[in-house]
Amino acid sequence: MEYNTSRGDLLLPEYGRNVQNMIQHAMGIEDRETRNKAAQAIIEVMGQLNPHLRDVDDYKHKLWTHLFVMSDFKLEVDSPFEIPSRESLVESPDTMDYPKAKIRFGHFGKYTQNILELADSIEDEAELQYLTKSMANFMKKQFLMHNNRAVENHVIAEQLFELSNGKLKLENPDELTSTNQLLKTLGLNNPPKNQKGKGKGKNNNNNNNNNNRRGSQNNRNRNSNRSKK
Repeated sequence: MEYNTSRGDLLLPEYGRNVQNMIQHAMGIEDRETRNKAAQAIIEVMGQLNPHLRDVDDYKHKLWTHLFVMSDFKLEVDSPFEIPSRESLVESPDTMDYPKAKIRFGHFGKYTQNILELADSIEDEAELQYLTKSMANFMKKQFLMHNNRAVENHVIAEQLFELSNGKLKLENPDELTSTNQLLKTLGLNNPPKNQKGKGKGKNNNNNNNNNNRRGSQNNRNRNSNRSKK
């Protein structure tokens, strides 16, 4: 009996021992044309064993790459794709630089800050007024997403002025969209249904308790009147 411990390692276990044996057999075929046909047949079997790969872009390319990996890059066949090298599959990706830019107000985010900094390049007065009001309302909405309990219009106006480096000045902060209206658009103004139900349940229980007390008092009064008679 042959045990797995005495066999070679499975380079890609998801394909199983039989596929790897087929690849080993194909590597021993001397005629290149016959070896190419064997490789095509193995690719078809690999696709049937892993149908989920068909949802991946260039899944045929991935199957051919797996074929060469399982042959330890020793199978010499004509591939419709570029034959990968061992080094290209094991090399580490380049390190990505982490953004180090400072965000003045975290709840507004970096993109809002970038947009407001670009206000310096706008010269048209009408465009500046439109940008001032639209960005102020947008910042107010962002603030409410961060803290939906309280927001002051004059605070939004001050932070708008600061982030735009003094370019955007809101003359009348009270003209901003009301907090209640913004909360409606965000779906944050309505209490959860279970809380409504709990409140009603408590009221009903209180009413029932009051009715029970009144009923008990009425019964005591009747009994007292009967004893006097």
